[in-house]
Amino acid sequence: MNHKAVYALYSNVVWIDETLGPHDKDGNKVTIDMSAVNAWVDPKAYIENRRAEYPSFIDYLDGVVKGDQAQIDKCIADCNAVKAKYPM
Repeated sequence: MNHKAVYALYSNVVWIDETLGPHDKDGNKVTIDMSAVNAWVDPKAYIENRRAEYPSFIDYLDGVVKGDQAQIDKCIADCNAVKAKYPM
């Protein structure tokens, strides 16, 4: 079960047990629509996707220190490619 989706879609859910399912603050079971949970897309998923694929900032800084504009430009281009792949 996608806990993040359940919490995003059902504000009354305060805890989830894999066996017992989602519950509200009073311990009552909350009925959820699993098709909605499964269809939910994290609107901030691009943040983690970008973080995982961005090139190392060390390469950029190395280019700055060396005055290597081609290396700097490549780092910027690589970052922009990741941003294009995972737009906001």
